[in-house]
Amino acid sequence: MSDALKQQVRDALARLPTPDGGGDVVSRGMVSDIFIADRKAFFSLQVPASEAERFEPFRQQAEKAVASLPGIASAMVALTAERAAGSAPRAPAPRAPQPVPQPSAPAARPAPQKPGIPGIRSIIAVASGKGGVGKSTTAVNLALALQDLGLKVGILDADIYGPSIPRLLALRDKPQSAGGRTIIPLDAYGLKAMSMGLLVDEETPMIWRGPMVMSALTQMLREVEWGELDLLVVDMPPGTGDAQLTMAQQVPLAGAVIVSTPQDLSLIDARRGLAMFRKVDVPVLGIVENMSYFIAPDTGARYDIFGHGGARQEAERLGVPFLGEVPLEMKIRETSDAGKPVVVVEPDGPHAKTYRDIAAGVLAGIDGGRPAAPRIVFE
Repeated sequence: MSDALKQQVRDALARLPTPDGGGDVVSRGMVSDIFIADRKAFFSLQVPASEAERFEPFRQQAEKAVASLPGIASAMVALTAERAAGSAPRAPAPRAPQPVPQPSAPAARPAPQKPGIPGIRSIIAVASGKGGVGKSTTAVNLALALQDLGLKVGILDADIYGPSIPRLLALRDKPQSAGGRTIIPLDAYGLKAMSMGLLVDEETPMIWRGPMVMSALTQMLREVEWGELDLLVVDMPPGTGDAQLTMAQQVPLAGAVIVSTPQDLSLIDARRGLAMFRKVDVPVLGIVENMSYFIAPDTGARYDIFGHGGARQEAERLGVPFLGEVPLEMKIRETSDAGKPVVVVEPDGPHAKTYRDIAAGVLAGIDGGRPAAPRIVFE
C-alpha cells in the first residue's frame, strides 16, 4: 500500500509543469525519497541554489497536489539545493561548485530578516550540549512555571528525531487541521503544545536530512495557530546542528537557556552550545544545573552523585546568569514519566518553587532584564 501511494505521489508530481520549462521533476531526479506516515507525506525537491526562489511557488503547488491525493491528508515539501543521488550532473560538473564558500563572508549574517511569529511576543530556546541531561523535563516544567507567573505560554518540541513532549505532557491525540493550511496545537495543562511526535507514531523513525528538518521546524513555527502568547518555549534537540541554526536564523529568539549536569563531560558540551548561541547573536539567559544533588528519602543524607556546583562555576566563568539547581529526585522522574509534570502535581512543593525561581530568572533576562513598565490606572 505504501509503495503504491508513493507511486501516486510521484505520478502527481510528474504531471506538474516546472517553472524552468524543463522536464518533470520526477524524470529529472529532483524528488528525494518519499516518506509517508499517518497520511502525511514528506519529501524534498532538489533544485539548483540559483533557482530556489523561482521554484518556491512550484513547491507550494506540489504540496497542494500531493495533499489532494486519496490516502494523503497533507504534505510537507522542502526545497534543497542538493543534487539527487541518481541524477545526472548538469554540464561538465567541475569539482568546486560555482558559489564557492567565501572566507570573508561570515560577517554577512541575515540579521534583519528574522520576522517574528504573529501573536507571539517572545521565543526562548531550552538547549543542551548533549542528550540525557533532562533538558525536555526542564523545558516542560519551566513552561508551566512561566505560566504560573501569569504568562500565556506555548511549547514547541523542536527535537524532530527524538520528540519527548507528547509523553511528558500525556498527549496522545493528533492535531487537527484548520482549513488544510494550518495546524491547531493541542492543549496540556493550559499550555499550547506542538511536536512532530504528535504527527507520527511513537516508534516511527524520522530518517531525515538537514533540509527536511529545517522545513518541518519552519512549518511548526509558522503554520500552527498559536494564537496570542506571551512566550513560546522551544525544546531544542541536543547538540549544535541544523535545528539550532534554523531557530537562530528564522525567528528572533529572545534568548536561550542551557541545561547541564554538574559533571565535567556535560559542561564541556554545554560550553559548545553556549558558544554556538553567542556566535549567532542569541543572548544566553543562563545555565540550569539539573540532577544537581540527591537527597536520600530514608536518611535525608545528601549525595552529590554527578559532582556539584560545576554549572554555577561555569556560569560565573563565562559571565552568564546561573538560574538554579534542580535535584536528582524520584518525584520529578515519576511525574514526568506519567505525563503529569511536578509543577502541576505538586504546585506548592519545593520542586515547583525551584522551577518558578528559574522562570523568574529567565524573565529577568529577557530584553536585557528590563522590568515591565508599571500600569497606571486612572479611576
